[in-house]
Amino acid sequence: MRRFLTTSSLICASAAVAVFGQQQTTKIERLAKAMDDIAPADAALTKVASGYAWTEGPIWIYDGYLLFAEIPSNTIYKLIPNHKPTIFMRPSGWNQPTPFNGKEPGSNGMTLDSHLRLTVAGHANRNVWRMETMNPKGTITILADSFEGKKLNSPNDLVYKRDHSLYFTDPPYGLESQEDSDPKKELTLNGVYRLENPVNQASGSKPDPSKLHLVISDLTRPNGIAFSPDEKYLYVNCSDVKKKIWMRYTVQPNGDVADPKLIADATSDKREGGPDGMKVDQRGNIYSTGPGGIWIFSPKLEHIGTIDVSERTGNLNWGGTDGKTLYIMASGSLYTIRLKIPGVRP
Repeated sequence: MRRFLTTSSLICASAAVAVFGQQQTTKIERLAKAMDDIAPADAALTKVASGYAWTEGPIWIYDGYLLFAEIPSNTIYKLIPNHKPTIFMRPSGWNQPTPFNGKEPGSNGMTLDSHLRLTVAGHANRNVWRMETMNPKGTITILADSFEGKKLNSPNDLVYKRDHSLYFTDPPYGLESQEDSDPKKELTLNGVYRLENPVNQASGSKPDPSKLHLVISDLTRPNGIAFSPDEKYLYVNCSDVKKKIWMRYTVQPNGDVADPKLIADATSDKREGGPDGMKVDQRGNIYSTGPGGIWIFSPKLEHIGTIDVSERTGNLNWGGTDGKTLYIMASGSLYTIRLKIPGVRP
């Protein structure tokens, strides 16, 4: 049976909702009692910014602010809590002299390496890159841009493993047509890759293609990616409108993955949205965008609940000093919700 919680005492959202701390009526679909250990009874979404076209790639910086991408405007924004977002970097993706004729010229997912250096899925620039300092005009190091002599499609999202290897997804959404038939697409597949120890790559040096390994080749639109807290499993979802699924893989000692297992299939769910960004908390619960909002799965892969969001969600990540604030990128807006369990953060 589906069970809902509505915080009816809060102000209901409308098309004219302002930014900076306005809470809205929040519906949480509680499919199992385990959701009560995650979401407080009074959990409420708070809209903290709005007015964008498509927000993505949030990452909390430990100096006390959030970075997020807005892909259509080719921008990374900086959000200090209780302040208006400001431009951190523009352009963030496509920086070529010729115009970009597609919908998504900017960068996409972001994470931090073990030295807390920002690592970015370049999306339209078809690479993965790292900032050597938090100066947006400083040195940029390209970590990966090709596989077996062919340009990557458009790296989308990424996660580090504790052995310093980097895993990332590579669908075609950063190409101008976003289709497999795009004339600039060089690879015949949309893969998931493992990059050996880019943490030790010298500042400003060229990428070493021999260190890039294909680990998953049969997902039509690989997108969100995360490890279980013990790194025994790798989770990857597929955002293909014809195949909205979440998958689990067992991580092998050499870094490859095996034993694919279907977590859930939401292809028939007609609510707006689908599998995209994905993160985990410290108890191993999995959080992912999906139809209707944020889907939450237990470590046993049970769909235990959904946080209803009034806009299509694209990504999410943990922030705040205690890691219990979940930032949700929802189309043109950013939301936060306070939960009980801290997230796994870089």
